[in-house]
Amino acid sequence: MLKKNSKKRGLNIIIVGCGKVGTTIVEQLIKEGHDITIIDKSPEKIQELTNLHDIMGLVGNGASHSVQMEAGIENAHLFIAVTDSDELNLLCCTVATQVGNCAAIARVRTPDYSQEAEYLRNKLGLAMIINPELEAAKEAARILYLPTALEVNSFAHNQAELVKFRVPVGNLMDGLTIAQLGQKLSCKFLICAIERNKEVFIPSGSFLIASGDIVSITSSAKEIKSFFEAIGFKTNSVKDTMIIGGGNVAYYLASQLLRRGIAVKIIERSKARCEELTTLLPKAIIINGDGTEQDLLIEEGIEYADSFVPLTGIDEENIVMTLYANKVSNAKVITKINRIDFRDVIGSLNLGSVVYPKNLVAEKIIAYVRAKKDSMDRNIETLYHMFDSRAEAIEFRITEASKVTGVPLKDLALKNNLLVSFINRKGKIIIPSGQDCIQPGDTVMIVTTHLGFSDIMDILK
Repeated sequence: MLKKNSKKRGLNIIIVGCGKVGTTIVEQLIKEGHDITIIDKSPEKIQELTNLHDIMGLVGNGASHSVQMEAGIENAHLFIAVTDSDELNLLCCTVATQVGNCAAIARVRTPDYSQEAEYLRNKLGLAMIINPELEAAKEAARILYLPTALEVNSFAHNQAELVKFRVPVGNLMDGLTIAQLGQKLSCKFLICAIERNKEVFIPSGSFLIASGDIVSITSSAKEIKSFFEAIGFKTNSVKDTMIIGGGNVAYYLASQLLRRGIAVKIIERSKARCEELTTLLPKAIIINGDGTEQDLLIEEGIEYADSFVPLTGIDEENIVMTLYANKVSNAKVITKINRIDFRDVIGSLNLGSVVYPKNLVAEKIIAYVRAKKDSMDRNIETLYHMFDSRAEAIEFRITEASKVTGVPLKDLALKNNLLVSFINRKGKIIIPSGQDCIQPGDTVMIVTTHLGFSDIMDILK
């Protein structure tokens, strides 16, 4: 075993699989202060990660009992399997839960298994089954249902939404304070974060909104369209979409869009995969061809497409196709990016909405880990990193009375740069005023530039 500093900090976590997802999870959990042991069959990958981070590494088969024992499974709090094989991930987790007394999380990407995720999770005793491709498709679909948004994230079991958008020149919001905007609009919403010139603000009512600002608002799912209509944005879902690449993300996204009555055209290089998709998605138009060819895109109507989503496995192809779509059409574009190394450069390009599947997985795992670190109860429901991880939106479940319950928000000694963005009480979304109180049984969303909250008590000074 390759071993770095053995000083104990947080939870003991074993991660099997050092591909892109595994590496992203390692990087995020290191920031959270946990003790990480990685397992992979590739000595090069193990050497690379152990050289970069203060972690332990073991070359071997993560499903092997002896390998897991050497990795310290008996003292592990959490076991995460994210190899390229669904079957291996499930086997690794099954062995881990039998040998150790730890929670286990498996990455499962195959559609057949994903449809049985709840059954597998229960039967195998897993804490979570996670599918990066399905999560990416869900995020892309939410954006296409509200195409004026840059990002749409769901909370409170889809009862509340956090939506990010850019303020256009001459918009109603331009030149108003947040308080003035609230007086003009009758719908209930809360502006919870604003990015201006790469600086993130948690704004007060006196904050003056300007064109070019990137604004995140929260509201109930029922009221979000009313807000956008009131500020002059189109709120209609896209009518059709052109998808480049026919992998699992494309399949998951097309399935969701077709159920909503949105026309789907998929362009895929592999003839065999086209035949599979024709059977799986009989209502979609499947084209066998190279979606990176300009003539084919013109022939298939990119100039008139309502939305355009390149989903190849190559980031550079996705970026170039998005830039081309922006040049020749007015389509809503979504760009899938796997690598996150060049986010500053990517952020400077006009790529529309950008979806990072690896980050979606890391966020779900971090939410679980933070809750597990402080309590056996899972008190973090949802976590999203905002503005390139410079702010966080965290939904806490309030399980019992404490210093934050039963007290009007205006009387709580809350930390600076923090907003209580909504209270979910038995399915009713409350956009809170200073008079509202948090109660046991609620879930509460906090947006803050403080990073690493793991308990609702962290909001107090």
